[in-house]
Amino acid sequence: MHYIVFAIDKPGHVDMRQSIRPDHLEYLKSQKDIIVTAGPMQSDDGEAMIGSMLVIDVADRAAAEAFAKGDPYAKAGLFESTVIKRWKRTIPAE
Repeated sequence: MHYIVFAIDKPGHVDMRQSIRPDHLEYLKSQKDIIVTAGPMQSDDGEAMIGSMLVIDVADRAAAEAFAKGDPYAKAGLFESTVIKRWKRTIPAE
């Protein structure tokens, strides 16, 4: 099942994001078998990363929640909010 993990950074935490980013990227690499797509959300001017959006393919919601909680960004308290929603891919068809 696909799930979207949509996480918004706390305002004013750009330095925290940058300092943890190497650990975050290593975590994603270690989970590459379940990641469909992933990347940072940006401010409208493209100058700053303001959150994370990932689509993952896991067995159930519990696995999606465990993945999200295991992210070094989440462990460090970077996110103001995290939303996890089941997602059905329609286009392009699988």
